[in-house]
Amino acid sequence: MKSYIKDYIFLTIGALIYAFAIEGFFVPNGIIDGGVTGISMILNTLTGHALGGFIICINLPFIILAIKKLGVRFVLSTFYAIIIFALGVTLFSAKFHDGIIPNLELFLASIFGGLILGAGVGLVIRNGSSLDGTEVLAIYATKKIPFSVGEIIMFINLFIFTTAGFVYDWQHAMYSIVAYFIAYKTMDVVIEGLNESKSVFVITDYSDEIGKDIMKKMDVSVTYIDAQGGYSGVKKRIVYCVISRLQVQKLKEIAKEIDPRAFIAIENVYEVDGVRVKKRKI
Repeated sequence: MKSYIKDYIFLTIGALIYAFAIEGFFVPNGIIDGGVTGISMILNTLTGHALGGFIICINLPFIILAIKKLGVRFVLSTFYAIIIFALGVTLFSAKFHDGIIPNLELFLASIFGGLILGAGVGLVIRNGSSLDGTEVLAIYATKKIPFSVGEIIMFINLFIFTTAGFVYDWQHAMYSIVAYFIAYKTMDVVIEGLNESKSVFVITDYSDEIGKDIMKKMDVSVTYIDAQGGYSGVKKRIVYCVISRLQVQKLKEIAKEIDPRAFIAIENVYEVDGVRVKKRKI
């Protein structure tokens, strides 16, 4: 229950931050977002009807579509986040009719609006939900057409930003792309975290020596994985550990000092969960 409460608190905060970015920076400056929100903003400009109503109505079919594919929990949290977002848009629309800063330059509006928007969306995604039904559409479309989810979303957004060029003007459309790119990068930081970790595999004939040195000099626990060379057929032990990105160079120095021919593979780790095994005190 505590986990659910925490998730919905962060969903609320993330959705309201997203709404603040849309009404405080995007709408007053003619900048649009991608996905369903972008479509809703274009329809709002063309018809004058409430933006929040378009957001709910257009997202609703995708939410229903997601029940079978993504599960009831995801659908409920997504529907909740979209409702909060739509209410936030309505609330901030009345409060920030001329934007958070009147007559703000388009370049600054796209940068700071993108940063705030990315933080809000990232917070929602990090807590197991979504604010855009086009992702669900893309998941279903991959069964019918030979494109990935990311490629389909890119095509949809390309169509939206091109349409924005005709509805607004091409300058605003290009600034919308800048804002979208900044939001995308900010979203990654929020989802993955600033303290990005690295998983390291060290393949060597001196696994015991390197493993002991890593634990001694870096205070990092390691795991030994039994393996066998594909070409040589020789059995080896791989040294595996998770470290911060600042510790990568130190680990390389330790491994290469013992075995200059050691093969080191490093991968990004966006989340680490579990109890670290402490080294024994003798």
